[in-house]
Amino acid sequence: VQLQASGGGLVQVGGSLRLSCAASGGTLSGYSVGWFRQAPGKEREFVSAIRRSIGSKYYTESVKGRFIISRDNAKNTVDLQMNTLKPEDTAVYFCAAGFPITSTIQRSNGYRIWGQGTLVTVSS
Repeated sequence: VQLQASGGGLVQVGGSLRLSCAASGGTLSGYSVGWFRQAPGKEREFVSAIRRSIGSKYYTESVKGRFIISRDNAKNTVDLQMNTLKPEDTAVYFCAAGFPITSTIQRSNGYRIWGQGTLVTVSS
């Protein structure tokens, strides 16, 4: 499976963007999928994840109530709807797929397949 993240761009504070993680060469519904982000000069951090099969969803505290992760099995994608964007959301966003366990679903090493990243810039 290969992943392609898209949907990034420049948006004003309070605006919205929808990121999409598309899979090729395989079915994304068979994987847990996570979104991570990396801001300039900072380490990559967990944003959100959706578990395969049972579909449990996870969010980092700073995006709860603003971001929504979802699957579109017909399109073979996992999307991240980002609302009420803040300047601190500015980062390159990556999607990743794998079979993380509960203790690793919010960690980069829980995933083995990564997309190339899409840049989100929130301007004030």
